[in-house]
Amino acid sequence: MPLYEHVFISRQDLSNAQAEGLVEHFSTVLADNGGKVVDSEYWGVKTMAYKINKNRKGHYAFLKTDAPATAIQEMERLMRLHDDVMRVLTIKVDGHDEGPSIQMQKRDERDGRRERRNRD
Repeated sequence: MPLYEHVFISRQDLSNAQAEGLVEHFSTVLADNGGKVVDSEYWGVKTMAYKINKNRKGHYAFLKTDAPATAIQEMERLMRLHDDVMRVLTIKVDGHDEGPSIQMQKRDERDGRRERRNRD
């Protein structure tokens, strides 16, 4: 099955538990349609570059999935209809990276990656 990565932003006035509950809700939507969530990360509340629906901040969540296209379409449709979700981004990838995403890594680990990239 194809591999996808999703990032979605939910409203800032939700609690952390409610924002993480959205991740679980959309994971079950995928499971019901024949897909599965390989990994999920809750990135927390972050400040956005510009206001979206009068919100300056939002809860960010990241999903790595392995699902058929129909399951992804259904999940995206439900995300766009959900009142608490402000933005959705889905990208098809060739493979998932091992370990935590760049957002979850410590700053010193990220600086080491930048130095390696410049040396090559």
